Amino acid sequence: MNPSLSTWLLRLRHRLEGPQWLFVAFVGLLLLGGAAAALARQPALLLPALLAVGLLLALVEWRWVYYGLFAVLPFSQEIGLFGGLSMDVPSEPLMLVLTACVGLALLLRQGTLPRREWAHPLLLIMALMLAWTAVDAAFSVDHTKSIKYLLAKVWYLVPFVLGTLLVVRRPAEAWRFAAVYAASASLSVLYVASRHATRGFSFGDINWALHPFFRNHVIYATMLALLLPFGWFALRAARNGGARLAWRVVLGVLLFGLLTSYTRASIVSVPLAALYFLVLRLRLTRLLLLVVAVGTSLTVSYFVIGDRYMEYAPDYEHTVFNGRNFERHLEATYKFQDVSGMERVYRWVAAARMIGEKPLTGSGAATFYPEYKRYTVKSFRTYVSANPEKSTTHNYFLLQLAEQGIPGFLLFISLIATALLYAESLYHRAQARPEVRRVVLAATLSFVIIVFHLTLNELVEVDKIGPVFFICLALLVRCGTWLEEPETENQAVSAETAGAVPTNPVASPA
Repeated sequence: MNPSLSTWLLRLRHRLEGPQWLFVAFVGLLLLGGAAAALARQPALLLPALLAVGLLLALVEWRWVYYGLFAVLPFSQEIGLFGGLSMDVPSEPLMLVLTACVGLALLLRQGTLPRREWAHPLLLIMALMLAWTAVDAAFSVDHTKSIKYLLAKVWYLVPFVLGTLLVVRRPAEAWRFAAVYAASASLSVLYVASRHATRGFSFGDINWALHPFFRNHVIYATMLALLLPFGWFALRAARNGGARLAWRVVLGVLLFGLLTSYTRASIVSVPLAALYFLVLRLRLTRLLLLVVAVGTSLTVSYFVIGDRYMEYAPDYEHTVFNGRNFERHLEATYKFQDVSGMERVYRWVAAARMIGEKPLTGSGAATFYPEYKRYTVKSFRTYVSANPEKSTTHNYFLLQLAEQGIPGFLLFISLIATALLYAESLYHRAQARPEVRRVVLAATLSFVIIVFHLTLNELVEVDKIGPVFFICLALLVRCGTWLEEPETENQAVSAETAGAVPTNPVASPA
């Protein structure tokens, strides 16, 4: 870039740095634009404002976009595009802006990453996953969908991995995105609760209450569950009484929203994350991974050999959804008469047959629907098998196998295993650095909650979940850097303010 232009941009950036009103105006513009677009049912009305603001911030202070994204994330909506594609607005346009901003920041050296982070195993595995997705797109049954998936992966990885590494320079700054996201998520809970209350908080009306900001109650509940570890450890880290009170209120609202979502997996994921803390503390992660690998292999072998899985085909007439009675819904789950559970089996069987036909390349990223319909077994059909919402396997691991073959699957489970083993190492190395250990625990337990949900849903590409998945990985990488460096005076000061709900959440990292 021309030196004079670079100097002018640097001066402009320093001149506008600091004023909180500019950040407030930015968030206000997004919220007002989003509200207007929602009321008019024309999400495109928001795009001109986003482009104008994005250009200004790309030139001045892109960190406002980073935090502003989390301010509006709970209120983003999916809109249909050409060719059966879709986009989440305003979140995905903001991700595009952030991708450009992070790229410019690295090119202009407004921020740098240590060499050890570029060569970190987690970053290398994610780079290999992206490379395999690009190669695999050549063998896809639908090149358009697979290329769109590849591009979407870029605007998830760049802002939330590289961008997070640029933004979070000290342990105290790890809580800022969580504070913004948790506060905004709490507002969404109040919105949902106000609608849900008019129907007596009934189980059958939860999806109605979520409209129009959440596609279903699973996404809503997962968002709330993954924020609980960040909220809990931010509360533990806070030294200011006002910050502690704010976090207690936020945690109460998030927990209330989670319980009234009636989402079984999300409610169970929280105590499971607490149990994983014991695994971490006792250094049992390797044993746990071994047990999971062996148990999964034996279970799959049992059902596949001799087509034994056919013995578990559901009774079409008795497989129902108890939409008005949560207790009967739970009862149907363990009796294998719940329609959502048995519909999962229907698609898992189809996915297994897809894998058998294309084990190396799969059908291509983002192509499971409608490709799987050719591989279904009629005996497992349920009355929701028409699948008008075009959902996929309801198991992200199977989805990787079916769409990206064995290489894609192995890379993904390598990412999960490496992250968990690295987190265990960080936890024990950070014994003398409590401010770092809290970040490790928050990121790890939130990551575990997301991974647990992936066994029953595909959420990594969901705008309200995926960013945190990658942020957790980035935070683990950064925690490793902090532990390699001696504790500086700035880091000690940061530890005293860690967890506070920031008055200026976009102040440039020192």
